[in-house]
Amino acid sequence: MPTEPLALALLGHGVVDPGRPWLAVDDDAVLRGRAAFETLRVYDRRPFRLQSHLSRLRRSAAVLDLPEVDTDGLAALATDAVAAAAEPESVLRLVWTPGRPGGSPTGFALVTALPADLDETRARGVALVSLQLAIGANARSESRWLLPGVKSTSYAVNIAAQREAHRRHADDAVLLSLEETVLECPTSNIWFREGDVVLTPSLDLGILAGVTREALLEAAAGAGTVVEEGAFPVSRLAAADEVFVSSSVREVMPVVSLDGRPVAGGAAGPAATAMQQALRRLATAG
Repeated sequence: MPTEPLALALLGHGVVDPGRPWLAVDDDAVLRGRAAFETLRVYDRRPFRLQSHLSRLRRSAAVLDLPEVDTDGLAALATDAVAAAAEPESVLRLVWTPGRPGGSPTGFALVTALPADLDETRARGVALVSLQLAIGANARSESRWLLPGVKSTSYAVNIAAQREAHRRHADDAVLLSLEETVLECPTSNIWFREGDVVLTPSLDLGILAGVTREALLEAAAGAGTVVEEGAFPVSRLAAADEVFVSSSVREVMPVVSLDGRPVAGGAAGPAATAMQQALRRLATAG
């Protein structure tokens, strides 16, 4: 992901110079990674499903015991930052931290450029490796200390999983439970198709409730596509007719291999293509 910011807007300050330091060194976000964030895509200068992301940010902050999120203030910051960036398409990040001890929380909206290789990656598809967690299938949902469904800035484990995937010459990882139940990827949700049915892990497993995931479920329902949510073994993923992942920035990406073996003939399938087109229609419709 690019690190050079296009624009930054800070609560209480408005649009500011992104080259200046704005986070205090004793903010718990810096010292302990205790902060919540959202990443969303901007289409035609409009953040996609901003209110859904703000609602999830508020839920994440509550689990982390952060001060109540100023959603109206962050929404205004998002508008200002996107306008200052002056790019039709970009990446918008909303971050909420506890601030300095005894002080006010910090909220900011950061705009960066889209990764340059998204279309190229979608065309070739991504390779996944499976990484098994030494926990039960429902451990995330039953163990609050694992922060089920929370999008916190404590992303060390997620990044470590992706680095391990790269070490194994893959693009990304898919996380499995001890029982080899498919959960999610470090920064995306996963889907697969068996015949005419599309399947995806249930939120009951403690996975992140992706906003793009929600949009695709709505699109599938509108198109009459049958989607089954549940707990599925990785063996079904490996034998599926098609596999793909979804996230806000990367949208829908076909999966062409799993653990070094081709998936569904090693090519993108019709469901991924249809889902990508449906997502773009939703985005352009506002």
